[in-house]
Amino acid sequence: MKRFLTLVFLALPFFAFCQSKVLIDKVIAKVGSETVLLSDIESQYNYFIQQGNPADESFKCEILESIIGQKLIVHQAKLDSIEVSEDEINAQLDFRVNAVLRQMGGDESFFQEYYGMTVPEMRENLREDLRSQILAERMQQTLIAEVSITPDEVESFYASIPKDSLPYLNAEVEFAEIVLKPVPNQDAIDAAINKITNLKAQIITGELTFEDVASKYSDDPGSAAKGGDLGFAERGTFVPAFEEAAFNLDQDEISDPVETEYGIHIMKLIERKGTKIRLKHVLIRPEITSADIDLCKNKLDSIRNLVNDKTIDFTTAVKEYSLEDVPSYHNNGRVQNPATGKTFYETSQLPTDVYFAIEDMDVFGVSEVLSYDTPQGDTYFRIIQLQSKSKPHKANLKQDYAKIQDLAKQNKNAQFFSRWIDEKMSETFIEVDPIMGDCNTLGLK
Repeated sequence: MKRFLTLVFLALPFFAFCQSKVLIDKVIAKVGSETVLLSDIESQYNYFIQQGNPADESFKCEILESIIGQKLIVHQAKLDSIEVSEDEINAQLDFRVNAVLRQMGGDESFFQEYYGMTVPEMRENLREDLRSQILAERMQQTLIAEVSITPDEVESFYASIPKDSLPYLNAEVEFAEIVLKPVPNQDAIDAAINKITNLKAQIITGELTFEDVASKYSDDPGSAAKGGDLGFAERGTFVPAFEEAAFNLDQDEISDPVETEYGIHIMKLIERKGTKIRLKHVLIRPEITSADIDLCKNKLDSIRNLVNDKTIDFTTAVKEYSLEDVPSYHNNGRVQNPATGKTFYETSQLPTDVYFAIEDMDVFGVSEVLSYDTPQGDTYFRIIQLQSKSKPHKANLKQDYAKIQDLAKQNKNAQFFSRWIDEKMSETFIEVDPIMGDCNTLGLK
Protein backbone atom coordinates (compact mmCIF):
# COMPACT_ATOMS: atom_id res chain seq x y z
CA MET A 1 0.00 0.00 0.00
CA LYS A 2 1.16 3.55 -0.60
CA ARG A 3 2.38 4.93 2.68
CA PHE A 4 0.60 8.22 2.84
CA LEU A 5 -1.66 6.26 5.18
CA THR A 6 0.64 7.62 7.89
CA LEU A 7 -1.24 10.87 7.53
CA VAL A 8 -4.33 10.99 9.71
CA PHE A 9 -6.23 13.00 7.09
CA LEU A 10 -5.58 14.31 3.61
CA ALA A 11 -4.42 17.90 3.72
CA LEU A 12 -7.83 19.41 3.06
CA PRO A 13 -9.61 22.20 4.91
CA PHE A 14 -12.11 20.69 7.34
CA PHE A 15 -15.03 22.48 5.69
CA ALA A 16 -14.09 21.21 2.22
CA PHE A 17 -16.02 18.04 3.01
CA CYS A 18 -19.25 20.05 3.12
CA GLN A 19 -18.87 21.87 -0.18
CA SER A 20 -19.62 18.97 -2.52
CA LYS A 21 -22.66 16.75 -2.08
CA VAL A 22 -23.49 13.47 -3.78
CA LEU A 23 -27.21 13.18 -4.37
CA ILE A 24 -27.29 9.38 -4.10
CA ASP A 25 -24.92 8.11 -1.43
CA LYS A 26 -23.89 4.58 -0.56
CA VAL A 27 -21.44 2.66 1.59
CA ILE A 28 -18.48 1.64 -0.57
CA ALA A 29 -16.21 0.15 2.09
CA LYS A 30 -16.38 -1.34 5.57
CA VAL A 31 -13.45 -1.26 7.97
CA GLY A 32 -14.30 -3.13 11.13
CA SER A 33 -17.14 -1.15 12.67
CA GLU A 34 -16.50 1.88 10.43
CA THR A 35 -17.91 2.67 6.99
CA VAL A 36 -16.67 4.70 4.02
CA LEU A 37 -19.27 6.56 1.95
CA LEU A 38 -19.11 7.34 -1.75
CA SER A 39 -19.61 11.01 -0.81
CA ASP A 40 -16.38 10.85 1.25
CA ILE A 41 -14.47 9.97 -1.91
CA GLU A 42 -16.30 12.41 -4.17
CA SER A 43 -15.97 15.38 -1.80
CA GLN A 44 -12.22 14.97 -1.53
CA TYR A 45 -11.83 14.30 -5.24
CA ASN A 46 -13.88 17.40 -6.16
CA TYR A 47 -11.75 19.51 -3.85
CA PHE A 48 -8.64 18.06 -5.52
CA ILE A 49 -9.98 19.23 -8.89
CA GLN A 50 -10.99 22.66 -7.51
CA GLN A 51 -7.37 23.25 -6.53
CA GLY A 52 -6.39 23.25 -10.20
CA ASN A 53 -5.23 19.63 -10.48
CA PRO A 54 -6.00 17.75 -13.70
CA ALA A 55 -8.88 15.29 -13.60
CA ASP A 56 -7.52 11.84 -12.79
CA GLU A 57 -10.02 9.17 -11.74
CA SER A 58 -7.20 6.94 -10.46
CA PHE A 59 -6.62 9.48 -7.67
CA LYS A 60 -9.88 8.27 -6.13
CA CYS A 61 -8.08 5.02 -5.28
CA GLU A 62 -5.46 6.95 -3.34
CA ILE A 63 -8.24 8.82 -1.54
CA LEU A 64 -9.96 5.52 -0.73
CA GLU A 65 -6.70 4.06 0.55
CA SER A 66 -6.12 7.05 2.79
CA ILE A 67 -9.67 6.97 4.18
CA ILE A 68 -9.42 3.23 4.84
CA GLY A 69 -6.28 3.93 6.83
CA GLN A 70 -8.09 6.65 8.77
CA LYS A 71 -11.06 4.37 9.48
CA LEU A 72 -8.72 1.58 10.57
CA ILE A 73 -7.13 3.92 13.12
CA VAL A 74 -10.54 5.08 14.37
CA HIS A 75 -11.75 1.47 14.64
CA GLN A 76 -8.68 0.53 16.68
CA ALA A 77 -9.02 3.64 18.85
CA LYS A 78 -12.54 2.56 19.78
CA LEU A 79 -11.35 -0.98 20.53
CA ASP A 80 -8.65 0.49 22.78
CA SER A 81 -11.28 2.62 24.57
CA ILE A 82 -9.68 5.94 23.62
CA GLU A 83 -12.27 8.57 24.50
CA VAL A 84 -13.16 12.01 23.24
CA SER A 85 -15.49 14.05 25.44
CA GLU A 86 -18.49 15.94 24.12
CA ASP A 87 -17.07 19.09 25.70
CA GLU A 88 -13.91 18.69 23.62
CA ILE A 89 -15.88 18.13 20.43
CA ASN A 90 -18.13 21.13 21.14
CA ALA A 91 -15.11 23.33 21.83
CA GLN A 92 -13.48 22.28 18.55
CA LEU A 93 -16.73 22.81 16.65
CA ASP A 94 -17.09 26.28 18.18
CA PHE A 95 -13.52 27.15 17.23
CA ARG A 96 -13.79 25.94 13.64
CA VAL A 97 -17.26 27.28 12.87
CA ASN A 98 -16.59 30.63 14.55
CA ALA A 99 -13.32 31.00 12.65
CA VAL A 100 -15.20 30.61 9.33
CA LEU A 101 -17.94 32.96 10.51
CA ARG A 102 -15.35 35.62 11.40
CA GLN A 103 -13.97 35.40 7.86
CA MET A 104 -17.53 36.01 6.63
CA GLY A 105 -17.96 39.03 8.90
CA GLY A 106 -20.32 37.07 11.15
CA ASP A 107 -22.92 36.89 8.36
CA GLU A 108 -24.86 33.68 9.07
CA SER A 109 -27.08 34.13 6.02
CA PHE A 110 -24.00 34.20 3.76
CA PHE A 111 -22.67 31.16 5.64
CA GLN A 112 -25.93 29.31 4.88
CA GLU A 113 -25.86 30.37 1.23
CA TYR A 114 -22.22 29.29 0.81
CA TYR A 115 -22.44 25.90 2.56
CA GLY A 116 -26.10 25.12 1.96
CA MET A 117 -26.87 24.68 5.66
CA THR A 118 -27.34 26.77 8.78
CA VAL A 119 -24.65 27.13 11.43
CA PRO A 120 -26.39 24.63 13.80
CA GLU A 121 -26.85 22.20 10.90
CA MET A 122 -23.18 22.54 9.99
CA ARG A 123 -22.15 21.80 13.58
CA GLU A 124 -24.17 18.59 13.62
CA ASN A 125 -23.01 17.66 10.12
CA LEU A 126 -19.37 17.93 11.21
CA ARG A 127 -19.75 16.35 14.65
CA GLU A 128 -19.03 12.73 13.80
CA ASP A 129 -16.30 13.57 11.30
CA LEU A 130 -14.61 15.68 13.96
CA ARG A 131 -14.99 12.93 16.56
CA SER A 132 -13.29 10.50 14.16
CA GLN A 133 -10.52 12.98 13.40
CA ILE A 134 -9.73 13.57 17.06
CA LEU A 135 -9.84 9.82 17.80
CA ALA A 136 -7.47 9.10 14.90
CA GLU A 137 -5.06 11.84 15.93
CA ARG A 138 -5.09 10.65 19.54
CA MET A 139 -4.50 7.04 18.51
CA GLN A 140 -1.66 8.02 16.22
CA GLN A 141 -0.07 10.18 18.93
CA THR A 142 -0.33 7.28 21.38
CA LEU A 143 1.46 4.99 18.96
CA ILE A 144 4.15 7.44 17.91
CA ALA A 145 4.90 8.26 21.56
CA GLU A 146 6.50 4.82 21.75
CA VAL A 147 9.10 5.75 19.10
CA SER A 148 12.41 7.33 20.05
CA ILE A 149 15.54 8.06 18.02
CA THR A 150 19.16 7.69 19.10
CA PRO A 151 22.17 9.71 17.85
CA ASP A 152 23.49 6.54 16.17
CA GLU A 153 20.20 6.19 14.28
CA VAL A 154 20.40 9.84 13.18
CA GLU A 155 23.92 9.26 11.83
CA SER A 156 22.86 6.03 10.12
CA PHE A 157 19.89 7.79 8.50
CA TYR A 158 22.17 10.59 7.27
CA ALA A 159 24.69 8.06 5.93
CA SER A 160 21.89 6.25 4.06
CA ILE A 161 21.12 9.34 1.98
CA PRO A 162 23.06 9.29 -1.31
CA LYS A 163 25.49 12.19 -1.30
CA ASP A 164 24.12 13.51 -4.57
CA SER A 165 20.62 13.51 -3.01
CA LEU A 166 21.50 15.64 0.00
CA PRO A 167 19.39 18.81 -0.14
CA TYR A 168 21.06 22.15 -0.78
CA LEU A 169 19.79 24.45 1.96
CA ASN A 170 19.33 28.17 1.47
CA ALA A 171 20.71 30.73 3.90
CA GLU A 172 18.72 30.62 7.11
CA VAL A 173 18.47 32.66 10.27
CA GLU A 174 16.83 32.44 13.67
CA PHE A 175 15.88 35.56 15.57
CA ALA A 176 14.33 36.45 18.90
CA GLU A 177 12.39 39.52 19.96
CA ILE A 178 11.43 41.62 22.95
CA VAL A 179 8.05 43.24 22.32
CA LEU A 180 6.40 46.19 24.03
CA LYS A 181 3.16 48.01 23.34
CA PRO A 182 2.74 51.74 24.04
CA VAL A 183 0.62 52.28 27.14
CA PRO A 184 -1.85 55.19 27.19
CA ASN A 185 -1.26 57.80 29.88
CA GLN A 186 -3.73 58.32 32.73
CA ASP A 187 -5.23 61.46 31.21
CA ALA A 188 -6.12 59.50 28.04
CA ILE A 189 -7.59 56.67 30.11
CA ASP A 190 -9.70 59.14 32.11
CA ALA A 191 -10.91 60.76 28.89
CA ALA A 192 -11.96 57.36 27.51
CA ILE A 193 -13.81 56.52 30.74
CA ASN A 194 -15.63 59.88 30.65
CA LYS A 195 -16.61 59.35 27.02
CA ILE A 196 -18.00 55.86 27.54
CA THR A 197 -19.77 56.94 30.76
CA ASN A 198 -21.53 59.72 28.84
CA LEU A 199 -22.49 57.27 26.09
CA LYS A 200 -23.94 54.88 28.67
CA ALA A 201 -25.97 57.74 30.17
CA GLN A 202 -27.45 58.49 26.73
CA ILE A 203 -28.41 54.82 26.38
CA ILE A 204 -30.06 54.79 29.82
CA THR A 205 -32.09 57.96 29.04
CA GLY A 206 -33.15 56.54 25.68
CA GLU A 207 -31.40 59.19 23.57
CA LEU A 208 -29.44 56.45 21.84
CA THR A 209 -29.76 52.68 21.63
CA PHE A 210 -26.88 50.42 22.62
CA GLU A 211 -26.65 49.31 19.00
CA ASP A 212 -26.41 52.93 17.75
CA VAL A 213 -23.61 53.69 20.20
CA ALA A 214 -21.70 50.54 19.20
CA SER A 215 -22.01 51.15 15.47
CA LYS A 216 -21.10 54.86 15.68
CA TYR A 217 -18.52 55.02 18.46
CA SER A 218 -17.04 51.59 19.23
CA ASP A 219 -13.37 51.07 18.42
CA ASP A 220 -13.93 47.34 17.85
CA PRO A 221 -14.67 47.31 14.10
CA GLY A 222 -15.64 43.63 14.01
CA SER A 223 -18.49 43.92 16.50
CA ALA A 224 -19.35 47.57 15.75
CA ALA A 225 -20.64 46.52 12.34
CA LYS A 226 -23.08 44.22 14.14
CA GLY A 227 -24.25 46.72 16.75
CA GLY A 228 -21.65 45.49 19.23
CA ASP A 229 -22.79 41.85 19.08
CA LEU A 230 -20.14 39.36 20.20
CA GLY A 231 -22.35 36.30 19.77
CA PHE A 232 -22.48 33.44 22.27
CA ALA A 233 -19.39 32.64 24.31
CA GLU A 234 -18.37 30.42 27.20
CA ARG A 235 -16.08 31.16 30.12
CA GLY A 236 -12.48 31.37 29.03
CA THR A 237 -13.29 33.26 25.85
CA PHE A 238 -12.58 36.79 27.12
CA VAL A 239 -9.79 38.41 29.13
CA PRO A 240 -10.38 38.06 32.90
CA ALA A 241 -11.60 41.57 33.79
CA PHE A 242 -14.06 41.62 30.89
CA GLU A 243 -15.27 38.09 31.60
CA GLU A 244 -15.81 38.69 35.31
CA ALA A 245 -18.05 41.66 34.60
CA ALA A 246 -19.87 39.92 31.73
CA PHE A 247 -20.87 36.78 33.61
CA ASN A 248 -22.14 38.81 36.59
CA LEU A 249 -24.67 40.77 34.52
CA ASP A 250 -28.40 40.19 34.57
CA GLN A 251 -30.27 40.02 31.27
CA ASP A 252 -30.48 43.45 29.56
CA GLU A 253 -28.24 44.98 32.27
CA ILE A 254 -25.50 47.35 31.09
CA SER A 255 -22.19 47.19 32.93
CA ASP A 256 -20.19 50.02 34.41
CA PRO A 257 -17.03 50.90 32.46
CA VAL A 258 -14.54 48.00 32.51
CA GLU A 259 -10.85 48.54 31.77
CA THR A 260 -8.83 45.87 29.95
CA GLU A 261 -5.62 45.92 27.94
CA TYR A 262 -7.76 46.70 24.88
CA GLY A 263 -9.37 49.83 26.30
CA ILE A 264 -12.55 50.77 28.17
CA HIS A 265 -15.73 48.73 27.65
CA ILE A 266 -19.37 48.75 28.50
CA MET A 267 -21.33 45.60 27.80
CA LYS A 268 -24.92 44.45 27.75
CA LEU A 269 -26.10 40.91 28.44
CA ILE A 270 -28.54 39.88 25.71
CA GLU A 271 -29.21 36.22 26.49
CA ARG A 272 -28.07 33.22 28.51
CA LYS A 273 -28.13 29.72 27.01
CA GLY A 274 -26.83 27.05 29.37
CA THR A 275 -23.23 27.95 30.24
CA LYS A 276 -22.99 30.45 27.37
CA ILE A 277 -23.85 34.14 27.25
CA ARG A 278 -24.51 36.46 24.36
CA LEU A 279 -23.11 39.97 24.77
CA LYS A 280 -23.01 43.29 23.02
CA HIS A 281 -20.22 45.70 23.89
CA VAL A 282 -18.78 49.10 23.12
CA LEU A 283 -15.03 49.67 23.20
CA ILE A 284 -13.34 53.04 23.53
CA ARG A 285 -9.58 52.94 23.12
CA PRO A 286 -7.64 55.61 25.02
CA GLU A 287 -5.61 57.73 22.64
CA ILE A 288 -1.94 56.79 22.35
CA THR A 289 0.07 60.02 22.23
CA SER A 290 3.49 60.59 20.73
CA ALA A 291 4.80 60.90 24.29
CA ASP A 292 3.44 57.41 25.08
CA ILE A 293 5.18 56.05 21.97
CA ASP A 294 8.46 57.72 22.94
CA LEU A 295 8.30 56.18 26.43
CA CYS A 296 7.85 52.73 24.89
CA LYS A 297 10.72 53.17 22.43
CA ASN A 298 13.01 54.61 25.09
CA LYS A 299 12.34 51.64 27.37
CA LEU A 300 13.23 49.21 24.58
CA ASP A 301 16.36 51.19 23.82
CA SER A 302 17.38 50.96 27.48
CA ILE A 303 16.82 47.18 27.42
CA ARG A 304 18.95 46.98 24.28
CA ASN A 305 21.77 48.80 26.06
CA LEU A 306 21.55 46.42 29.04
CA VAL A 307 21.87 43.43 26.70
CA ASN A 308 24.74 44.96 24.74
CA ASP A 309 26.54 45.82 27.98
CA LYS A 310 26.01 42.21 29.11
CA THR A 311 24.20 43.44 32.22
CA ILE A 312 21.42 41.02 31.29
CA ASP A 313 21.19 38.28 28.67
CA PHE A 314 18.53 38.47 25.98
CA THR A 315 16.54 35.44 27.18
CA THR A 316 16.31 36.82 30.72
CA ALA A 317 15.30 40.20 29.32
CA VAL A 318 12.49 38.51 27.34
CA LYS A 319 11.04 37.02 30.52
CA GLU A 320 11.44 40.24 32.47
CA TYR A 321 10.23 42.82 29.95
CA SER A 322 8.50 41.38 26.85
CA LEU A 323 4.72 41.19 26.50
CA GLU A 324 3.41 37.83 27.67
CA ASP A 325 0.59 37.70 25.11
CA VAL A 326 2.90 37.48 22.08
CA PRO A 327 3.72 33.87 21.05
CA SER A 328 7.49 34.41 21.16
CA TYR A 329 7.39 35.13 24.90
CA HIS A 330 6.79 31.45 25.63
CA ASN A 331 9.66 30.40 23.35
CA ASN A 332 12.39 32.48 25.05
CA GLY A 333 11.72 35.23 22.52
CA ARG A 334 12.36 33.06 19.46
CA VAL A 335 9.99 33.83 16.60
CA GLN A 336 8.33 30.91 14.86
CA ASN A 337 8.18 30.79 11.08
CA PRO A 338 4.43 30.53 10.28
CA ALA A 339 5.21 28.71 7.03
CA THR A 340 7.02 25.82 8.73
CA GLY A 341 6.23 25.94 12.45
CA LYS A 342 10.00 25.99 13.09
CA THR A 343 12.21 28.86 14.25
CA PHE A 344 14.34 28.87 11.08
CA TYR A 345 13.62 31.41 8.35
CA GLU A 346 15.05 31.43 4.88
CA THR A 347 16.06 35.02 4.24
CA SER A 348 13.40 35.29 1.52
CA GLN A 349 10.74 34.48 4.15
CA LEU A 350 11.71 37.28 6.53
CA PRO A 351 9.53 40.35 6.98
CA THR A 352 11.18 43.21 5.10
CA ASP A 353 11.99 45.25 8.22
CA VAL A 354 13.57 42.24 9.92
CA TYR A 355 15.62 41.39 6.83
CA PHE A 356 17.17 44.85 6.63
CA ALA A 357 17.66 45.03 10.41
CA ILE A 358 19.76 41.85 10.53
CA GLU A 359 21.30 41.90 7.03
CA ASP A 360 24.75 42.97 8.22
CA MET A 361 24.35 41.97 11.87
CA ASP A 362 26.63 39.54 13.67
CA VAL A 363 25.11 36.59 15.51
CA PHE A 364 23.83 37.76 18.93
CA GLY A 365 23.73 41.35 17.76
CA VAL A 366 20.65 43.38 18.74
CA SER A 367 18.73 45.69 16.42
CA GLU A 368 17.55 49.22 16.90
CA VAL A 369 13.91 49.64 17.92
CA LEU A 370 11.54 48.51 15.16
CA SER A 371 7.78 48.99 14.83
CA TYR A 372 5.22 46.61 13.38
CA ASP A 373 1.43 46.51 13.05
CA THR A 374 -0.70 43.65 14.32
CA PRO A 375 -3.66 42.22 12.33
CA GLN A 376 -5.91 44.13 14.77
CA GLY A 377 -4.34 47.42 13.69
CA ASP A 378 -2.27 48.07 16.83
CA THR A 379 1.32 49.29 16.58
CA TYR A 380 3.85 47.37 18.66
CA PHE A 381 7.59 47.95 19.04
CA ARG A 382 10.40 45.43 19.37
CA ILE A 383 14.11 44.85 19.41
CA ILE A 384 15.49 41.79 17.62
CA GLN A 385 18.47 39.59 18.37
CA LEU A 386 19.99 37.51 15.57
CA GLN A 387 20.49 34.08 17.16
CA SER A 388 21.84 31.98 14.31
CA LYS A 389 22.84 32.49 10.70
CA SER A 390 23.93 30.01 8.03
CA LYS A 391 25.14 30.42 4.47
CA PRO A 392 23.74 28.35 1.59
CA HIS A 393 25.15 24.82 1.96
CA LYS A 394 24.53 21.12 1.50
CA ALA A 395 22.81 19.57 4.50
CA ASN A 396 25.32 18.18 6.98
CA LEU A 397 25.27 16.84 10.53
CA LYS A 398 27.36 19.64 11.98
CA GLN A 399 25.16 22.53 10.85
CA ASP A 400 21.82 20.82 10.45
CA TYR A 401 21.71 18.09 13.11
CA ALA A 402 18.30 19.16 14.45
CA LYS A 403 16.75 19.06 10.97
CA ILE A 404 18.29 15.71 10.11
CA GLN A 405 17.23 14.34 13.50
CA ASP A 406 13.67 15.49 12.78
CA LEU A 407 13.71 13.80 9.35
CA ALA A 408 15.15 10.60 10.86
CA LYS A 409 12.43 10.59 13.51
CA GLN A 410 9.73 11.14 10.87
CA ASN A 411 11.16 8.26 8.83
CA LYS A 412 11.22 5.94 11.84
CA ASN A 413 7.69 7.00 12.80
CA ALA A 414 6.49 6.23 9.27
CA GLN A 415 8.11 2.79 9.28
CA PHE A 416 6.67 1.99 12.70
CA PHE A 417 3.23 3.17 11.71
CA SER A 418 3.40 1.30 8.40
CA ARG A 419 4.11 -1.96 10.23
CA TRP A 420 1.24 -1.24 12.63
CA ILE A 421 -1.14 -0.60 9.70
CA ASP A 422 -0.10 -3.86 8.01
CA GLU A 423 -0.64 -5.79 11.25
CA LYS A 424 -4.08 -4.29 11.86
CA MET A 425 -5.09 -4.73 8.21
CA SER A 426 -4.51 -8.46 8.55
CA GLU A 427 -6.58 -8.60 11.75
CA THR A 428 -9.50 -6.37 10.69
CA PHE A 429 -12.45 -7.16 8.44
CA ILE A 430 -12.19 -4.83 5.43
CA GLU A 431 -14.53 -5.00 2.46
CA VAL A 432 -14.61 -2.75 -0.62
CA ASP A 433 -17.62 -2.47 -2.93
CA PRO A 434 -17.04 -3.71 -6.52
CA ILE A 435 -17.84 -0.17 -7.69
CA MET A 436 -14.24 0.61 -6.70
CA GLY A 437 -12.95 -2.42 -8.57
CA ASP A 438 -10.36 -0.41 -10.46
CA CYS A 439 -8.52 0.10 -7.17
CA ASN A 440 -6.81 -3.27 -7.47
CA THR A 441 -3.61 -2.18 -5.70
CA LEU A 442 -5.24 -2.09 -2.28
CA GLY A 443 -4.75 -5.76 -1.60
CA LEU A 444 -8.11 -5.96 0.20
CA LYS A 445 -10.91 -8.51 0.07
